[in-house]
Amino acid sequence: MALFKITLICCALFAAIECALLPGAVPLGVPINTEVDPHPQYAFAYNVQDAITGDSKSQQEVRDGDVVKGSYSVVDADGSLRTVFYTADPINGFNAVVQRGPVPRPVVAAPLAAPLLG
Repeated sequence: MALFKITLICCALFAAIECALLPGAVPLGVPINTEVDPHPQYAFAYNVQDAITGDSKSQQEVRDGDVVKGSYSVVDADGSLRTVFYTADPINGFNAVVQRGPVPRPVVAAPLAAPLLG
């Protein structure tokens, strides 16, 4: 019985040390906030256009409660633009529509003519 008590004490001590050393770990006895937002909302977007590496991608997403809508675009290895439009909700689940097409080329403005001096 004494060996059992020593084992329990060692396990508890090891758990306390492990919690102290692990980032984000919560020591025993510390209350954890379990409050849940009943109607979560967020929106985010990003866009990458790197002329040096050729990396071209973007994403945008909006959440309102249990409904998420968004899209992302990426230039595939074959040079085509893939755009995915998606929605997710508890009734219909996750749905995505994929479109493929040519990469839009940037419009280059014609140079302005130099004014005539006279």
